[in-house]
Amino acid sequence: MTTTDRRALLTAGLSAAAAAALAGCASDDPGPRKPTAAEIEAERVARAEAALRLRAVTASRTLLNRYDAALAAHPALAPRLTSLRRSAAAHAKALGEGGTTVAPATAPASPATGPASPKPTASTALPPVATDPRAALRDLARAAREASAVHTAALPTAPPEYARLLASVAAAGAAQGYLLTEGARA
Repeated sequence: MTTTDRRALLTAGLSAAAAAALAGCASDDPGPRKPTAAEIEAERVARAEAALRLRAVTASRTLLNRYDAALAAHPALAPRLTSLRRSAAAHAKALGEGGTTVAPATAPASPATGPASPKPTASTALPPVATDPRAALRDLARAAREASAVHTAALPTAPPEYARLLASVAAAGAAQGYLLTEGARA
């Protein structure tokens, strides 16, 4: 189903719902109304989009947690990872806008400490990190590529505006994967 078809179907479903609500006000029948096929389809599309957005923001939050874990385990990598982590945080925030809510991964930044420092809560424990900094960077690069793959896989079913955002974030994730490994050799 194309985006245009989905939008037309969603619009038709909303119009039908509004008409049914108005008709229900004037009806003498107090019984429950059965939803129309258009309303059911509109609800299905809305649920699918919400699930897609949740998967996307979860992938970005997971990557952000990996950055936090790497920074906590290897503070010497901060000059190299801080700007990449900041980008990952911005991507997670942008993907979560529009109704998807996810608990913050870290404490807010303070002027004295600069970027947010990893302070996991009980529900957001940091993942394990390799003891070797190079191995930690390789693992982080792999995590960036995995997040990029999740975003890329969501493109065909995403609404147009969100698909553009996903494509941009996927490209940034692939670039981060490169910068964390091959880009460091250049």
